[in-house]
Amino acid sequence: MKQFSKTSISRPSRHLIATATAIGLVLSMPTTGLAEQPATTAATASAPVSFSAIVKEQLPAVVGIVTTLPDQPMQGGPVPQLPPGMGDLFGDPRGGPPPAPGPAQALGSGFIITDDGYVVTNNHVIEQAATIEVVLEDERRFDAVLVGTDPATDIALLKIESDEALPHVEWGASDDLEIGDWTIAIGNPFGLGGTVTAGILSARSRNINAGPYDDFLQTDAAINRGNSGGPLFNAAGDVVGVNTAIASPSGGSVGIGFAVPSAVAQRIVADLRADGTVERGWLGVSIQPINEDIAGALGVEGTDGTLVASVTRDSPAEKAGLKAGDLILQMNGAPVDDPRALSMAVADLDVGSNVPMTILRGGEQQQLEVEIGLHPSQTLTGADDQTEQADPGTPQLGVSIAPLDAGLRERLGLPEELSGIAITGVRPDSAAAKSGLRPGDVITAASGTDVSDLSGLRSAVAEAADKDAPLLLRIYRGGTYTFVAVRLADETE
Repeated sequence: MKQFSKTSISRPSRHLIATATAIGLVLSMPTTGLAEQPATTAATASAPVSFSAIVKEQLPAVVGIVTTLPDQPMQGGPVPQLPPGMGDLFGDPRGGPPPAPGPAQALGSGFIITDDGYVVTNNHVIEQAATIEVVLEDERRFDAVLVGTDPATDIALLKIESDEALPHVEWGASDDLEIGDWTIAIGNPFGLGGTVTAGILSARSRNINAGPYDDFLQTDAAINRGNSGGPLFNAAGDVVGVNTAIASPSGGSVGIGFAVPSAVAQRIVADLRADGTVERGWLGVSIQPINEDIAGALGVEGTDGTLVASVTRDSPAEKAGLKAGDLILQMNGAPVDDPRALSMAVADLDVGSNVPMTILRGGEQQQLEVEIGLHPSQTLTGADDQTEQADPGTPQLGVSIAPLDAGLRERLGLPEELSGIAITGVRPDSAAAKSGLRPGDVITAASGTDVSDLSGLRSAVAEAADKDAPLLLRIYRGGTYTFVAVRLADETE
C-alpha cells in the first residue's frame, strides 16, 4: 500500500483514518424515444430527492476534533500509530520529510450524543494527544476531557461543558440497514468542517483485521483524512455508524470505507460513560479456523468450529481444562462457526459468569464449564480495585495492556521468544505519555523484575509509588530494548 499524500492542514497529519461518503454525478444523456417515460422502478421511487432536511437537523451536532500532539523531535521521532492491523490498509506512515520540532496539531471528527456534552469519536483521533479541543459548526470551541477509550473497537468518549444545552444526534439501528440503503456522512475532511457526502451501504460485517471484534459496515464512501470519528447516518437521520477506516492503494478515496456499527459503538459508549472502561469477557486461548485438511485429520465433517492453538497460563480456559488441539463447537449453547464468532461471543459474556462449552477432543464431544474472566487489556493503575482507583492520590501509569498471544505477536511482528505485556493504548497527558511510552511497546520488566501479566506490573507500580520513586521499565520497541523511567502521576495533579 502507498502512503497517504501530505496536506497543509495539519503537521504532521497523524490521524490518517478518514471516513466520508460521496454520491457520484449523474450526467443527463439524450435517449431516443425514452425521454418522456417516467421512472417507475422501486429503486427510483424510493430514492431521496434531497438530504437537506437531515443535514439541517444534524449538522450542528457534528464537531471537529483538534488535538495538540507532544513535541516532535528533529528527526527519528515516534511513528504515527494506527489501530492494530491497519498498516496493510494505509501503508507506511513514515513517508515524507521528518516533522519539524515543537507541538503539532492533528484533526478529526466527532458527534455530540447528549445535550450536556458527551462527544463520540475514534480512539486513534485522540490517542496520545496532549490537549483535545472540540469545535462546533457555529465555531464555538470547547476544551474536552477524555472520559474513556476502547482501542479494540477504536471508540473514544469525550466530555465538554457548556452553559446551555447542546445540539445532539440520536443513535439508530445499524442491524436494520440493508445493503443498498442510503448512508450520509458529515465530518471534517482536511479541516474544512461541515462537509456532507452520501453513498450506499456496500456490505455488512466486514473483517479488515483491525482487531478481534471487527464487524464493520462498508460504504462506497469518498473517504478523506479528517473524517475519522464522524457519524454515518441512515436515511432517517439517525447515527448508524462511526466512520473509522478506508482501504486505498494511494491514501485517497476509492469508495471503500468502513464504519463501526451503532450496535457496537452504542454499547461501548454506554460502558465508557458509566465508568470510563469497557469490561469484556475473556477466555484466554489462541484460536484458528479449521480447513478441510484439518477437519479430515480430526475426523470431523465440515469446517465449523474453532481450533484451540494454545492456552494462556492461569487463564479461565486453562482452569476449565481446555487444551491445545481441542475443537470448540459451542459456547453457552450457541454454535461457534469460526474464530471471530467465538471472540465476539466471549467478549459479550458477563465477567464471572459460568457458561457451558462443547468441545471435540480425541474424536469425542465433551462438555466443559468455564468461568469467564475479565480481559486483561484494561487501563492500569496502582490500585487493586475500582474504589481505590477513584481515591485522590492514587498513582497512575495511564496505559492499556494486553497479553502476548499469537495474534498480537503477528500484528506487532514480535519474536516468539519475547515475553512481556504489550501496550495497546496510552492515555493522553498521562505519566506514560509524558515518558514517551506508546502503543506497540512491550514491557518486559518493571523495577528489575520480569513482567508477564497485569498483576506483576500492578505490583511494580504500587512499589514505586510507595517509595515515591520513578518506575523503571524495560521496553522492547522496534527490535531493540531500552529503559524508560516513568514518574508516576496521581489523581490530584
